[in-house]
Amino acid sequence: MTETTQPRAGASLAQAFHTLSIETQGTGLFEVTAKVRGWLTEIAAADGLLTLFIRHTSASLLIQENADPDVHIDLLDALERLAPRDAQYVHDVEGRDDMPAHIKSALTATSLSIPVRSGHMVLGTWQGIYVAEHRERPHRREVALHYLGTGATG
Repeated sequence: MTETTQPRAGASLAQAFHTLSIETQGTGLFEVTAKVRGWLTEIAAADGLLTLFIRHTSASLLIQENADPDVHIDLLDALERLAPRDAQYVHDVEGRDDMPAHIKSALTATSLSIPVRSGHMVLGTWQGIYVAEHRERPHRREVALHYLGTGATG
C-alpha cells in the first residue's frame, strides 16, 4: 500500500541531533528503543526520518526481535561461530576479543534509518533497537541520533 501525504500548510523541515550514552555490561544486546522513543517525544518529532549511528568499530546497531530473549542468545551464538575469539588473528594488541568484535561489527550495522510517522518510529510489532556489544568487558558506547522532518523543536 502506497500512501502519499503533503506537509501541513506552513510546515517546514527541521532537524535535531542528540547523543545517547549506553553503558554495556560486556557481550550482549542492549535495548535502546525506549530512550530513542523518549527523545523523539522530547523534540516533538512529527513525520520524518531518524538516523542512528554508533561511533565505534567493535559494537554495532541492530533492529531485532524484542519479545523472545532466545533470539538474542541464538544471534550472539551465531556471531560467535562466525568470528570466534579463539581464532588466530593478526590484530591482537587490544585482546583476544577485539578482532572478532571488529568482524561482528562489519557483519552487522553501524547505522540505521527508521521512518517516523506522527511522532512514532515505524517499527514492526516485535522490533526493538539494540546496541550490540561485541567486546567481553563493559564499555560506554555513544549512539548519535539525527532526526530530519517536520515538528522537531530540538
